[in-house]
Amino acid sequence: MGAVKDGITKRGRTWSYVIRVTDPATGASKPKWVGGFATEDDAKEARDEARRAARRGEYIDRSGMTVTEYLGDWLDAHAMETKPRTLAGYRWLVRQYVNPHIGRLRIQAVRPTSITNLYRTLLKSGGRDGRGLSEATVWKVHAVLRKAFKDAVLYEGILPSNPVERAKRPRRDSHVLDVWTPAQLRAFLQAATSHRLYAFYRLAAYTGARRGELLNLRWADVDLKAPTIRIRGSVGMVEGERVEGTTKGGRERVVSLDAGTVAILQAHERQQAADRAVVGDAWANTGHVFTNGLGVPIYPDTVTQLMPKIIRAHNQPDPDDPSKRPADLLPSARLHDLRHVHATMLLTAGVPVHVVAERLGHADPSITLRVYAHVIRQHAAGVADTFAAAVDQPDEDDPPAAALAPR
Repeated sequence: MGAVKDGITKRGRTWSYVIRVTDPATGASKPKWVGGFATEDDAKEARDEARRAARRGEYIDRSGMTVTEYLGDWLDAHAMETKPRTLAGYRWLVRQYVNPHIGRLRIQAVRPTSITNLYRTLLKSGGRDGRGLSEATVWKVHAVLRKAFKDAVLYEGILPSNPVERAKRPRRDSHVLDVWTPAQLRAFLQAATSHRLYAFYRLAAYTGARRGELLNLRWADVDLKAPTIRIRGSVGMVEGERVEGTTKGGRERVVSLDAGTVAILQAHERQQAADRAVVGDAWANTGHVFTNGLGVPIYPDTVTQLMPKIIRAHNQPDPDDPSKRPADLLPSARLHDLRHVHATMLLTAGVPVHVVAERLGHADPSITLRVYAHVIRQHAAGVADTFAAAVDQPDEDDPPAAALAPR
């Protein structure tokens, strides 16, 4: 061990600090050593925090627990209160992007710079084949770490403060959603009409419901007289298994249907009854709206993978005339983009944000405002003219201007 200078020394390849802490029970002062810091600056920063905590009587004793060990215990503790799919996502992010880089660090040796360097590494080379990760993925890692380390402070009492909160995060660039036009949506739905899952895509586009919510839908939740559907839960894939749970926000909601979608659902119900009659006792009577030919509920990946196939088939040249291609070529799009199309068209049509938020199942209209801010800004561009037109166009019942003049 090297010389101790102002409580800092180097032990092998790492740095350590020592402070004196008073035992509140005995009043005795004892030295407390903490090591394992990658740099001298990290050790100094931790020493200063420990000194302040000791003066306040909040010093936290040393723990040898590593980041990998803590996050493993933390994830296990949250298994009872976290949705299986969400928990699986947390585990994957930790296993893939956190443990390989900072997993061996003691949790008490993690500094804001440790987290900042992690994010920088992930952005530069954290992905497959050494490619950088997107800012969105790094933000997901940040969200998990922020919550985990917050619990280490508030509930576990093994950290004096949360280093993740003070780490420098990647800048969040505002992303403008590039959604289909009404004509492109019509072209896609027309191309999907021949498929047995056409009603799924119609319902996704005309309700804005999430994939898992529609695949969880039962006929008992469909009221074609009202006409509405009740969104009660959702479906996801966890380690290759189809798992049902609550909606993303944990709340049920009722979504109204238009007459055209009602007719398509009625046709879908008749086709499902015909399938059931063919297979007889082999039919899996689960009550789901979207099933295969044996009544087995559809797996989420099925509808996700089918959509680009429909788009590619639509964009193919005419087999009788290879030089002729469709006039309405469809840009590539994800299944979730149908939800964006739905929300964008409603907002552009002037539907209030809180109504759109309720229809989409957003927990708060602020989420809708954030996701679709560009749409709202575009729509707001003409509100000055709208107001002026409303004021400047007199109604028959308005009093003459002279009667309103001050006297």
